[in-house]
Amino acid sequence: MNYPIKGFLETSFSDWPGKMAAVLFLPSCNFRCLFCHNYELVLRPQEFPDYPLEEILKTLRRRRGWIDGVCLTGGEPTIHTWLPALIRELKPALRTLRMTAGIKLDTNGSNPACLRDLISERLVDYVAMDLKGPLEADRYESLTGVSFPGERLAAVQASVRLLREGQVDYEFRTTVVPSLIGEEEIYDLAREIRGARRYTLQSFNPRDPLDASLKKVAPWDDEKLRRVQNRVNEILRS
Repeated sequence: MNYPIKGFLETSFSDWPGKMAAVLFLPSCNFRCLFCHNYELVLRPQEFPDYPLEEILKTLRRRRGWIDGVCLTGGEPTIHTWLPALIRELKPALRTLRMTAGIKLDTNGSNPACLRDLISERLVDYVAMDLKGPLEADRYESLTGVSFPGERLAAVQASVRLLREGQVDYEFRTTVVPSLIGEEEIYDLAREIRGARRYTLQSFNPRDPLDASLKKVAPWDDEKLRRVQNRVNEILRS
């Protein structure tokens, strides 16, 4: 089967904590987050050529011994019905190449049914789920740029509960845009997921977000980000 893989990064130190990963970028998304930096992949995926899976596997074979696993990101991978089939083709190849970390999935948590199926079938080995902000419909609507009726919020909350069951290794993460989310809101989120394995704060990059007005927003400096992350870690453990 030909999969519309729209980007391929051979090696990345930053996409999987503690691992060297290859990254596959899948097209389209059901959110329109104001701070998204992959928005061209979301809005105009047809303008990007497809990377044939076999060519990707050839590259991975040449890098055997250097790469620990593969990260699937986007866009939003779980909106695609062919995602499980793609992973079923990847998994045996990774085992052959001794990529022992396996498959990492990046997701916004909007499709808990897909996520549950992937976990039940042991197709994913690590999941990073974005928490866009406080788990409230109006806040999610303002951050994601789409309407957020109750059932959509319930889906995100279901994904949070699913990951916290601990059937797969995982982390929650939030991109900290100072003009969109406050420090106390982050602490409230941490309290809501208290006991979770990890909650990682990501620094906002103002270089080219979907909402051009955010280019003027200065991200937190490293010291503040580190301080808030330390407090978040304390809340998770409390």
